[in-house]
Amino acid sequence: MSPPVSRAGVSNIGDNRDSTLAAEKGWRRLLSMKRKLVWILLLLLAGALAYWVYGKPVDAPAQTAGAKHAAGGRGRPLPVQAASATTGDIDVVIDALGTVTARNTATVKARVDGQLLRVGFQEGQAVKAGALLAEIDPRPFQVVFDQAKGQLRRDRALLANARLDLTRYRGLLAQDSIAGQQVDDQKALVEQYEGLVQADLAQVESARLQLDFTRITAPISGRLGLRQVDVGNMIHGSDANGLVVITETQPINVVFAIPADNIAAVLAGLRKGAALAVDVYDRVGKVKLASGKLLTVDNQVDVTTGTVKLKAEFANRDEQLFPNQFVNARLRLETRHSAILVPVAAIQRGTQGPFVYLVGHDQTVSIRPVTLGPFSGDVVAVDQGLATGDLVVIDGADKLRDGALIAVTTPTARDSTGKAAPVSNGNDAAAAEERTKRWLELDARIDRGEFGEEIRKLSEEERKQRMGELRRQREGGGSG
Repeated sequence: MSPPVSRAGVSNIGDNRDSTLAAEKGWRRLLSMKRKLVWILLLLLAGALAYWVYGKPVDAPAQTAGAKHAAGGRGRPLPVQAASATTGDIDVVIDALGTVTARNTATVKARVDGQLLRVGFQEGQAVKAGALLAEIDPRPFQVVFDQAKGQLRRDRALLANARLDLTRYRGLLAQDSIAGQQVDDQKALVEQYEGLVQADLAQVESARLQLDFTRITAPISGRLGLRQVDVGNMIHGSDANGLVVITETQPINVVFAIPADNIAAVLAGLRKGAALAVDVYDRVGKVKLASGKLLTVDNQVDVTTGTVKLKAEFANRDEQLFPNQFVNARLRLETRHSAILVPVAAIQRGTQGPFVYLVGHDQTVSIRPVTLGPFSGDVVAVDQGLATGDLVVIDGADKLRDGALIAVTTPTARDSTGKAAPVSNGNDAAAAEERTKRWLELDARIDRGEFGEEIRKLSEEERKQRMGELRRQREGGGSG
């Protein structure tokens, strides 16, 4: 047996365990506090580093460049390209998205049932109204027509005999040889035969019409589509697809929508009796397809988009326009004379609105807010903010700040070493100018509400992202 353990020994063992556990808890608290202190120090260092890297004012480089220039021109000038504001005429236009629609569209269907005997056209052929397109087997209808004519001849013979008898009876009645009742009966018989002959004539005309319907002709002039039925098949007047579809494409129409705010100006031009010109371009807005005139304006506003539909007419002699084709329409309202014009590439966008970088005599630039007028191609009218002869930056503005020192160059400029100066070449400048012009035009249309109020409320960067998504969706749908 093991010796008994006293109560005092048990108590000492318990005290030792408690002291050991208390010491371990103390060390754990100390280690936890040290870890927290280390993390706090790391966060403070990270914050200080972030402030050092990102906390400097954005315009500090521009201020330094301006200060160096003021101190003696030791700052390095930034190469840019510039153009002068000019005076000229510019068209006031409204840009819109449109769809080409045929002036008339007709689905050619059979008017009688029968077997398709012959097709007299080729797919895609241009035809005139009344041209023979196809023939249905006429023999059953010819038989009905001959029967109707035979019935007509029979009833006409009966009518002629009844009329002779009526003439004889009237002579006998005059001699008081027969009763008047017999004459009256014969007269009624003649009228009965006359009714039969009239009904037979209608039957003959109906049979002739059905026989004529076996020859299918073009109801309108236009271009034929793809044939829907092959020779030898039975066709019916109730067929949904018909035989072929004809679209009238000369002339042709374009339907497009403009913001309701512009309707007053359009109606004012129409009331003057002037033919408002409309030009249409391809999907990307670069190639001009046709020129025409405004035909009519819809009689109500689309409440979902806040736009009104317009229809323009084009001669389309060269057949550049095709039904259901997507186009960009440009409606010309008027021409402004003696307007201040600058390249579209000179226009910049900021939180306060559009502005330009104005080149000063000391080869520095200053920010000049401007009020824009209408766009036309690669130029834009400036209603306020510039005067004729003012020099504005058109390329290289992405690195500029107010007061920055610049060096105006050309695409062919060379530096002192004989190498090309660090400026974008002509192609890059033209591409940048084209991109800027297209975005400014698109941004103006967004401001007019052509793409809905949701996009209109977005910032400029969000607008670009949203319009890029819409373009990708449209291209994906078009390729599908």
